[in-house]
Amino acid sequence: MSVFDVLKERNFIQQMTHEDEIKGLLEKEKVTFYIGFDPTADSLHVGHFLQLMVMAHMQRAGHRPIVLIGGGTAMVGDPTGKTDMRKMLTKEEISHNAEAFKKQMSRFIDFSDGKAILANNADWLLNLNYVEFLRDIGVHFSVNKMLTAECFKTRLERGLSFLEFNYMLMQAYDFLMLNKEYGCVLEMGGDDQWSNILAGVDLVRRKEGKQAYGMTFTLLTTSEGKKMGKTEKGAIWLDAEKTPPYDFYQYWRNIDDSDVEKCLSLLTFLPMDEVRRLGSLKDKEINEAKKVLAYEVTKLVHGEDEARKAQKAAEALFEGSGDLSNVPTSIITHDMLGSSLLDVLTKTNIIPSKSEGRRLITQGGLYVNDENVKDINAVVTEDMFKQGYMLVRKGKKSYNKIVIQ
Repeated sequence: MSVFDVLKERNFIQQMTHEDEIKGLLEKEKVTFYIGFDPTADSLHVGHFLQLMVMAHMQRAGHRPIVLIGGGTAMVGDPTGKTDMRKMLTKEEISHNAEAFKKQMSRFIDFSDGKAILANNADWLLNLNYVEFLRDIGVHFSVNKMLTAECFKTRLERGLSFLEFNYMLMQAYDFLMLNKEYGCVLEMGGDDQWSNILAGVDLVRRKEGKQAYGMTFTLLTTSEGKKMGKTEKGAIWLDAEKTPPYDFYQYWRNIDDSDVEKCLSLLTFLPMDEVRRLGSLKDKEINEAKKVLAYEVTKLVHGEDEARKAQKAAEALFEGSGDLSNVPTSIITHDMLGSSLLDVLTKTNIIPSKSEGRRLITQGGLYVNDENVKDINAVVTEDMFKQGYMLVRKGKKSYNKIVIQ
C-alpha cells in the first residue's frame, strides 16, 4: 500500500491538482514535498498537528519533507480564513516563534541525515528588490483571477489591505524557490490554502517549464463543521506550558461521539481496522474509544510518560481509583489563606480572570471539594485542605488540586 492509498484511506486528501500523476509519483518515486508554517504564535496548535501527521506518513514512506517556516510571510500575514487583518509581529517575535516551532516539530519529523529539510522563507523574501520582484513574478499574476480566490473573498467584504494582497505571490514564490533549490515538486497544505497552492503550481510551470503538483487535506473540524481545537481557555496548543498534558488529554477524551473515528484516523497511527472497530462502538462503549484516542494523541504530542499520568489522573477523578497524584496541581503559600477564592484561582491560572470566576459561580459551575460554591466573595481557609489539598472543579470534568507549601 503506497502512502497515497494510506492518506486516501485515512481521509486526509481533499483536493489535488493532478490526481493520477500524484498517485503515480508517490508510488514509484521518492519525492520532495513541502508544507509551510507561519510562526504567528510561540507554539503549534492541533490544527498544525494534522499537517505534521501528513508529513510523518509521507516521511515513513520514504519521501522527503521540507518544513518551511514562514519567517518572511509572517511579516505580512495570510488573510485566509480571517475576517480582520492579523496582528503585525516584529522580527524578534517571529524569530522567537520560529525557534519554538522547530523544537516542537522534531518530535514528529526526523531531521537527521538529510531525511528532512528545515527552511525559512525569510532567507529569500526579506531582501527582495520590490521592483525586480514585480517585473519577474508579479507579471504572471492576474488581479482579476486573484480576486476570485476563496482566500480573499471574506476579506474583500471587510477590506483587504494591499499588504495582504501580496501574500499569494509570496507563497507562490516560496514554491518556486524550493523547486529550484531542492527539487521540490509537491506543495501540501490545509484545504483553505488551495488558491495559494494553485498559484505556486502555476508559477513553477511558467518560470521553470516544469510540472509541479498540489494537494490539500481536510481541515480538522467537528461533525458540525466548526474548527476543532478550541476551548473556553482558547486554542489547544502542543506546548505543555500553554496546554498542560492533562487538559490536552481531557480535550480528546470529551469530544463528540460522532468525531471519534475521524480523529482516530487522522491523528493516530492505529491500523484502520482498529480505527473502524473503535469508531463503530455505541452508547457507553464509545467511551473506551475516546480513552484510546486521548491516550494515543497525548502520547504522540507529549510522550508516553505524560500520556500515562493524564490517563491515571482521569481514572482517579472519574472512575474512583483514588490516586490523585497525577491530577494537575497548583501550589500556594500559607500567606494566601484568607484571600478570596477568586484571587487564588486567578493567581494559580485555574481560571483566566475574576470575571470568568464570577460567571462560573453565578451559573453554578464552580465546586470546591465537591461542594458547589455559591458566594462570589468566598475566601480560602485552612479547613478546605483536610486531605492535604483542595480539589477545585469547573463544570463537569475540569479538575485541579491546590496544595499549600
